[in-house]
Amino acid sequence: MKNLNFSLANLPRILWGLALLTVPVTSFRWFPFLGEGTLVRPLSLYPLALLLPLLLIQAFRRKTNLYVSGAFVALGVFILFVFTISSFGILIDPIPLRGQEYLGRAIRALATLLIGVIFFISAVWMNKDENDFRFSVKWVFAGLCLTILWSGLQAVTFYTGLLDKEMVTHWQLAFSMRELVRTNRISGFAYEPAWLAGQLATIFIPFLFASILTKFRLTRFKWLEPILLALSLLILLATYSRGGLLTVIAAAGLTFLFFGHDMLRSTWIWFINGFRGRAMDMLFRIGMVVVVIGVFAGSFLFLSQKNFFRRLWETDAENLSEYIIDINAGARGAYSAGAMAAYEEYPLTGVGLGASGFYIYQNLPDWSLTTVPEIAKQLNPENRLYPNPKNLYVRLLAETGLIGFFLFIAFQFYILSDTLSLYLRKESWARFAAIGGAFAWFAIAFYNVTQDSLTTPNIWLVSGIMVGLSATSSHKEK
Repeated sequence: MKNLNFSLANLPRILWGLALLTVPVTSFRWFPFLGEGTLVRPLSLYPLALLLPLLLIQAFRRKTNLYVSGAFVALGVFILFVFTISSFGILIDPIPLRGQEYLGRAIRALATLLIGVIFFISAVWMNKDENDFRFSVKWVFAGLCLTILWSGLQAVTFYTGLLDKEMVTHWQLAFSMRELVRTNRISGFAYEPAWLAGQLATIFIPFLFASILTKFRLTRFKWLEPILLALSLLILLATYSRGGLLTVIAAAGLTFLFFGHDMLRSTWIWFINGFRGRAMDMLFRIGMVVVVIGVFAGSFLFLSQKNFFRRLWETDAENLSEYIIDINAGARGAYSAGAMAAYEEYPLTGVGLGASGFYIYQNLPDWSLTTVPEIAKQLNPENRLYPNPKNLYVRLLAETGLIGFFLFIAFQFYILSDTLSLYLRKESWARFAAIGGAFAWFAIAFYNVTQDSLTTPNIWLVSGIMVGLSATSSHKEK
């Protein structure tokens, strides 16, 4: 009986660890009641579907508590407004598009929001102190290790010929909705390379970068985090994701700007002192500079192999719209422009969650109708796909208006406030958590420009971890 009680007491942690381990699988094939058009299918939802009811039962029996912070209030107000405005959207009742009606799209969109909130609440509930946080990050790193191994297998398949591509494709289709990417871009367990790059930018690299910046290590293996960071950056390059690379560069730059003063000062002193001592010390530092320059040059040459990357600087566009088309971003820009028509018609309240797609095709910009092949393909009468804005901020403006948009932004700044409150604590682990959380916050802010899904765990997990740690700390202080 004691062993049974012990197992039940540890079951929430086991389920939470499984959820973090399976986060990289974004488009799990075996989900019931979902059509082929539903691409965001996180495997981690399965263990969370068991975890959350278990936590609610324990809370009812007063064996655990969920501490509420200001972020919960902001999120609650946002959800309440979204449900209210989506109900009002029935009165607008846009014309059905390709068999899709407003009520069905609204229910679907509200379900995706609910899934995202499940990720957030679970992360808050399962991270209350240092031990919980260490447990979570270790399982995040375990998921990263699996991603690195599978990505390495894909790289061997693409670039060496040691493995048959068709065979590896069958392996991947056993769990994923999509086969290997035909352009030989690494996608890991995600649906496409850009999704993998988003995972690296918002979940994995933040804590690895924070470990380097604070010299904090989760294990006795001091080399683990630097090695994982180097491999993660290699995989990021192999995705050839422009948005992912720019997100990591921008988030790393801002994080280093705000939190890296001490490291920058000590590194500069160490570098300068090397030129005042022995010749070997001076040569070592010059060699390091050469290596760094070589790494950046090699990365640039590696990325230049892909034509769509070279178009960023090899273009003869005469205006912004031509440049957007040249860099293969014309479809995304057109979808966002079409969705903004819904915002212009209903600027305060929007048209209801999930309804922006009804307004996109009829409001596409003129330049996209003749110069963007993807748009021509989408406008084919035989095409049954429902369009999306491809930008979460544009989607929120179109579907929830200015009110919903600013409520969501307020929720994000509450998360940032909770993250920074951890940085003020003296414990080394708390500063490590805060810097990782800040990196993730910056990355999510940029990442949302290139995606519009409220289901993806990327925008909820690390945020929930930060809120959980901060809320518990504030509760103990009170």
